[in-house]
Amino acid sequence: MLKFGKIVTGKRKLILVIGLLLIIPAAIGFFNTGVNYDVLLYLPDSMETVKGQDILLEDFNKGGFSMVMVEGMDKKEVVKFKKEIEDVDHVDSVIWADTIVDSAVPDEILPEELYEVYNEGDTTLMAVFFDAPTSDEASIEAVQEIRKLGGKHCFVSGMSAFVTDLKELAEAQEPIYVGIACVLAAIVMALLLDSWMVSIVFMMGIGITIIYNMGTNFFFGEISYITKAIAAVLQLAVTMDYSIFLWHSYKEHRYDKGMEREDAMANAIARTLNSVAGSSITTIAGFLALCFMTFTLGLNLGIVMAKGVLLGVIGSVTILPALILGLEKPILKTQHRPLLPNIGRTSAAVVKKPAIWIIIFLIILGPAFYGYTHTQTYYKLDDGVPDYLPFRIANEKLSEEFGLSTEHMILINSDVSRRNVNEMIDKIENVDGVGAVLGLESVLGPTVPEEILPEVLDGQLKSDKHQLMIVASDYKVASNKINRQVEEIKDIVKSYDEDGLLIGEAACTKDLIDITDRDFKIVTAVSVAAIFFIIMFILQSVTLPVILVGCIELAIFINLGIPFYTGTVMSFIDSICISTIQLGATVDYAILMTNRYRTERNTGLTAQEAVKTAHSKAIPSVIVSALGFFAATIGVSWYSDIDIISSMTLFMARGALISTLVVMFILPSMLVLFDKVIIKTTKGFENVPGAFHFGRTNKEETINE
Repeated sequence: MLKFGKIVTGKRKLILVIGLLLIIPAAIGFFNTGVNYDVLLYLPDSMETVKGQDILLEDFNKGGFSMVMVEGMDKKEVVKFKKEIEDVDHVDSVIWADTIVDSAVPDEILPEELYEVYNEGDTTLMAVFFDAPTSDEASIEAVQEIRKLGGKHCFVSGMSAFVTDLKELAEAQEPIYVGIACVLAAIVMALLLDSWMVSIVFMMGIGITIIYNMGTNFFFGEISYITKAIAAVLQLAVTMDYSIFLWHSYKEHRYDKGMEREDAMANAIARTLNSVAGSSITTIAGFLALCFMTFTLGLNLGIVMAKGVLLGVIGSVTILPALILGLEKPILKTQHRPLLPNIGRTSAAVVKKPAIWIIIFLIILGPAFYGYTHTQTYYKLDDGVPDYLPFRIANEKLSEEFGLSTEHMILINSDVSRRNVNEMIDKIENVDGVGAVLGLESVLGPTVPEEILPEVLDGQLKSDKHQLMIVASDYKVASNKINRQVEEIKDIVKSYDEDGLLIGEAACTKDLIDITDRDFKIVTAVSVAAIFFIIMFILQSVTLPVILVGCIELAIFINLGIPFYTGTVMSFIDSICISTIQLGATVDYAILMTNRYRTERNTGLTAQEAVKTAHSKAIPSVIVSALGFFAATIGVSWYSDIDIISSMTLFMARGALISTLVVMFILPSMLVLFDKVIIKTTKGFENVPGAFHFGRTNKEETINE
């Protein structure tokens, strides 16, 4: 490691030049990486809802789907506007009353409810299909063009409209997220460290690795908007520790030990690599646990964040040393006394009566775990965006004026008999919450001959392989009512066509609910197991992983249990990701203090004295790290109008503080009370009386002594 450090310091100018030049391809990669704003696309391809959407696009050339409402137009104006929509690029078809039958057909012989579906007062409703998938750029552009054509009297609902508004909001706010995170983190670092300038140097070094991380996402083709929004902020928060460690180590070798600049930095690099290897591995393992999700958003976020941590480690021992050596003079000129208070008295108080803190641990554990397991979760994606967005306004209007909240689509084989289709439609119309069913048979009814049906509608609702029906529902997506409705409609469809499919936002969301509940359990188990064994390997202990992971899990229970007691409903993504992220990112705090405790215990100090010293030496670093993490995330939480982003960063910020409090008060008590067990089950306590010596028997130990 020292040899590597000497190479870095000797070639620091070349490393810095190469590092800066690499920003160019990274930036190009960043601007050419696609962004997906429809998280439902991360459902597994094996699910029926996903297969059905592929069939819809293949057989009917229909991808995205929106309900368009216009108000204040007479019939001629509506007909004209409908024609204008049909001429918009990537609009496959528009279904309205005049699409159903020719104008020559008498109204009396048509089902009256069909006209009621499309007209309410002075508002007219049309179903618009796009020839591209829901979140495709082509569908987004089509929604924007329809809104432009219709002006203020036009309202577009549906997932394509949701994705359009979400994209515009996210793209406007994402650069501000990073700016807020950098400014607040720099301020905290400037106050808590010993130089005003050093925090800026940290931001420069970390910023370069963030650009690398975001630029290399180009090779994935696209990332989710959630990943794009929080990856940079989270990478900044997590990898700041490595920069702090390098700076402290450099100062120790340079000024305390009197080494020359290059030698001091070479030793600092070597020590940093040795020290952060373990902590970075636990963090990377936490993120990679997300890759075990069936819902592949976890794979997307997990790989990007694991890659970010790895690049952060590399940057902290290559680019950052070059920056520090190059800017050492201004760093020294801006030195000041850190604003951290002396915590010696706190350390003494914590270890004086450890049993009290264990009792507190047990008292908190029950309510925390209960809240953690009973917090409510929402899955309706548009619940997490502001009410002022156009699609939210359109959805509200659709619900108020037409009594519709969502639409299902049914695909059945084209050879299902007309009689069976009519029976199926009758049963579906009798399902609670179903407003209407639009299909060839519902249009024709028993009295209308098929010959008078316009050819255009026949192509839109029936292909050589499948028939398409649209079901209007009064229930909201992700509600218990619509989930029951989805199951009931599925059962009816399957009774007439075992290959029949029910697709749409509600069906996809129900699938999402089913798989993410399983994913939460899997990801939690994988992350705990992985980090447990990594700590076991790093600390070479059987008992310390139990204590350390147990402490951080308590912090997680508290963090994710708070919403239950405050009556807050959190997004399903929070419930899956936060426990893994908090465990991977903050277990380092516990490892840091535990390592120091082992060092002090080996000097001959008693358990209480060793923990007291370790506490007073390690906790200031933990506080600096946690407050930096908090600063990098809390500002984004306050600013963001997208609840998934806001809530995730809030949980991260709060989790860092809670983990710090647990490590500061609970962990020391654990180390004191379980000291005898720890030294007998952990390698590295050879100088402590009664310690178990790995690889030697008690008889051999006695003889050697």
